[in-house]
Amino acid sequence: MLTLGVIGWIVIGGLAGWIGSKLMGTDARMGLVLNIVAGIIGGLIGGFVLRGVGVEVAGRGLLFSFLTCLLGAVILLGIVRLIGRGRTSR
Repeated sequence: MLTLGVIGWIVIGGLAGWIGSKLMGTDARMGLVLNIVAGIIGGLIGGFVLRGVGVEVAGRGLLFSFLTCLLGAVILLGIVRLIGRGRTSR
């Protein structure tokens, strides 16, 4: 079974964060580091959400890991957008 090391999580997180920021329209404001952070934190969020609905996330492969990170990154960026919108409306 293939396991991801730190470099693998950075690469998958970076790709997922970048694609997530493209989908959410926030790519112009984010750099490489924030894309990686969004993807890695997104992996945690995506894993939590999927486990919450009964999906086993461990050992499902690279594509599933990427999609989990992407899901979480989109959720994270959506939350950040809502919080940012609330700040600017005051």
